[in-house]
Amino acid sequence: MKKTILITGASSGVGKATAKLFHTMGWKVIATMRAPENEVELRALRNVELMKLDVTDAEGVDQLSLRVTCENQIDVVLNNAGFYTTGALETLSDTQIRQQFDTNLFGAISVTKAFVPHFRRSGKGMFINVSSMVGMFGYPERSVYVASKFALDGFSESMAYELANFGISVKIIVPGGIITGFGDHAVTGRQNEAYLPLEEKMSEGRIVQNITKFSTAEDIASVIYNAATDDKDQLRYITGPDALLICGEREKLGAEAHYEQLKAMFTFDGTIGLKGNEQEE
Repeated sequence: MKKTILITGASSGVGKATAKLFHTMGWKVIATMRAPENEVELRALRNVELMKLDVTDAEGVDQLSLRVTCENQIDVVLNNAGFYTTGALETLSDTQIRQQFDTNLFGAISVTKAFVPHFRRSGKGMFINVSSMVGMFGYPERSVYVASKFALDGFSESMAYELANFGISVKIIVPGGIITGFGDHAVTGRQNEAYLPLEEKMSEGRIVQNITKFSTAEDIASVIYNAATDDKDQLRYITGPDALLICGEREKLGAEAHYEQLKAMFTFDGTIGLKGNEQEE
């Protein structure tokens, strides 16, 4: 019997590449996105159904889950929708911070909650959640994005325990840098010259921005397909040369030693930071 995967954030990048790969492998694909009317490439593929979904709309998520589970046996749900926020915490607005969590974390929670009853009644099913290597360690000027991915990782592991007795599995994809337009649509904070020295430090020894170590969206799609079909009781799939290198180093050194290493890399003379417009009398 042909299997079915539902993908959030399928309009570009990893989501779109995954939709195309699963289609090629004979799966039915329900590709969700905020503006399906603008999608041309996926629309032309047989057994790919486009559906409108904004994961931050909990009511819309519930309505979509009821509709698709009435018409389909869903085998895999891929929580892929997300975006990237960059900037020092004090440069970000409360709205930007909440939007980051609404999509990256609460969106995934809403989708998961909506499909759990369907999987539980079926006695099978799989959630695959796309996190990031910075969901496993911190990074400066990415605190809000990192926090959303840390939370997604913890949520995913917790749900893996919670759902195991019902035959439902949860897997986490942990990619490093990906060559997509993801960063082009990043939300950025307002400029603050106090953080310019830190940004210079980050540019000097940037460990996650070496393009030669980045994966393609197709690389990550292949890992997702493998996770969906390998029949392994494996929680995390760390993927990409940079992620494997850095996460391996962290495991070898230990979390505290790795923290000290990164802290030393990004530390500058603290008096420089007083130049910013936030200086208090």
